[in-house]
Amino acid sequence: MSDPTMDSVTKGKIAKGAGLVTLSAVTLGLIYGYDNGNIGGAALSFGPDLGLSTQQVEFVTAAIVWGEVLGAVLGGWIANKVGRKKSIIAVAAGYLVFCLTSAISFNELSLAGSRFFLGLTIGLSLIAVPLFVAESVPAAVRGRTLVLYQVMGVIGIILGNVFSATLSEADSSYNWRIMLGVAAVPALLLLPMLMKLPETPNWLMLKGRRKEATEALERIDPDADFEAEIQEMQDTIDDESGGGIGEMFRRPFLRATVFVVTLGFFIQITGINATVTYGPQLFKSMGVDTDVEAIWMSAGVQVFALLAVLTSMRYIDRWGRRPILMTGIGIMTFGLLLSSGVSFAVGTGTFSTIQIILGFAGLALVNIGFVFGFGSLVWVYAAEAFPGRLRAYGTSAMLTSDLVANLIVASFTLSAIQTFGQQWVFIAFAVLAVMAFAFVFKYAPETKGRQLDDIRYFWENGGSWPADHADGVASGDKVH
Repeated sequence: MSDPTMDSVTKGKIAKGAGLVTLSAVTLGLIYGYDNGNIGGAALSFGPDLGLSTQQVEFVTAAIVWGEVLGAVLGGWIANKVGRKKSIIAVAAGYLVFCLTSAISFNELSLAGSRFFLGLTIGLSLIAVPLFVAESVPAAVRGRTLVLYQVMGVIGIILGNVFSATLSEADSSYNWRIMLGVAAVPALLLLPMLMKLPETPNWLMLKGRRKEATEALERIDPDADFEAEIQEMQDTIDDESGGGIGEMFRRPFLRATVFVVTLGFFIQITGINATVTYGPQLFKSMGVDTDVEAIWMSAGVQVFALLAVLTSMRYIDRWGRRPILMTGIGIMTFGLLLSSGVSFAVGTGTFSTIQIILGFAGLALVNIGFVFGFGSLVWVYAAEAFPGRLRAYGTSAMLTSDLVANLIVASFTLSAIQTFGQQWVFIAFAVLAVMAFAFVFKYAPETKGRQLDDIRYFWENGGSWPADHADGVASGDKVH
């Protein structure tokens, strides 16, 4: 088996295949982030243009999440059935088609329908992309490569906000159509590149195609001990009893299933998408005068988030998963409390400049904490928590739970703010973040530097690394 550490020589020898995988993930992450970033600004335009009420805007906004949930539910089965490569080709094609149909929608139902099918595409991408990346890059850079997907997502959010703000200044009823449709361009450019990528060695081994798996491993990790790694993949497949999704609900992997489902739910129920999707509306409720100013402030929040996720990417394979995750949740909790405090301080609805600044700081800290911790680690744990043929199902379970929580947030945030006030909504999010911190502290495994097929030993040993697999892992990996 190849050494999980990387010296200066090895760092310069990542294979062309792994580089193309990374570039593909970067592009798909960019499209995903762009759509998340522009929908808040687009909603300020398509709502009035199509004559939609607040509840109808929520319905259109939530439609994509309904699609994401279904896509995530089916994503594990699809990724196992047709392969990781074909799955991400389908993702790029879906982005191309449904971004364009969103742009030409003419009423609430047509827009909601397009957003639903775009959600199906995104749901599949949330399963297929982390799987493809995790199984296609060396272990020593797996963490930072998976975080890179989140980095590009944040950059996409920034671009979505900037593009929305720029178009909003032009004051045209067609601007929201351009905002939603432009994401089809990178998807079109990406498709030819995806055709050239190799399938992952792990999936090829699951299908009994050992020779092709060895050839694929040679392309993505030229420094690997090919025969040893291929044999370990085979041993893992042979060791898995029962097979299929049912094994996730039996020991030892029931513990892993409970962990990823609970973590996935906490990631979204703590309210990050309330600040991203409805960022411009939140800033307007805090005293910002115009739509354009509100969108620019949302973009500014994401600039700080970008710095945070770049920091996370740099240190995740050095510090480990647990320290990164708990630090991020702590920052996010403080930001939520600051945002709620600013709202409490103004009973009249009239915000001073300093209060707007503090409100901006609060939302910035929420996003900084999220992308540093939750936003980076969702892709890592989704791809690392399960071995072999259970990996696609485990990723699907985690991200389905994540998206169900996202659906709750997208469907009810604006109405909850109108009913209870922004301050109480953010306090509720903060309480949930504290609960998430406690859960992570007690149950999250440390997987830094581990080969994918070694992580099963953690679950088989009841939530701690066995003595013969304890070397080379950061302290604090034991779960009580």
